[in-house]
Amino acid sequence: MISDIVNVIFCLGNCVLLVNLRRMRLEKCWFCSSTVYPGHGIQFVRNDAKIFHFCRSKCHKNFKMKRNPCKVKWTKAYRRLHGKDMTQDSTFEFERKRNRPERYDRNLAENTLKAIKKIDKIRSDRASDHIKNRLKTGKVQRQKEARKQLELGIHLVKAPLALAQDSSLCLLKIKVNVSQAQTEENQPMEE
Repeated sequence: MISDIVNVIFCLGNCVLLVNLRRMRLEKCWFCSSTVYPGHGIQFVRNDAKIFHFCRSKCHKNFKMKRNPCKVKWTKAYRRLHGKDMTQDSTFEFERKRNRPERYDRNLAENTLKAIKKIDKIRSDRASDHIKNRLKTGKVQRQKEARKQLELGIHLVKAPLALAQDSSLCLLKIKVNVSQAQTEENQPMEE
């Protein structure tokens, strides 16, 4: 954080005024990991001088209630922990926070802008592949349930005559004779 603060000293007669000018920086919300733009959100400074940035009051209130972001379903931490979002990918390395200022170079800026487009495409492709792989298990499970439903309701799909001719298509039916003996419990009640 030291590199993004510039100290400016103004001398006004007897008093000296020290002003910290901050460069524009996009912070991450401590609770939900979303982007906090300059002039937005809440900044909380704890007694040990640790700074917490929050994107909205919802995150700030959950922090004050001492909720764990890994247990709250709408946070990035929960989604990463439960395999809903990608956690390890080489494209995340480009988004890393760097405190070192770089000198402006026009060619470098042009190449960077071209690379950003390629990286975004690669990241979106990998994210869609991750989602497809995550949903595969549900697809297999739905297919098993559909097969089971088809076996139970084969008489609705095949004609009754075809089922009568080919006994392998239908489930086995067992007839059981039940004798109903009249006991005291089964007798009708008298009024």
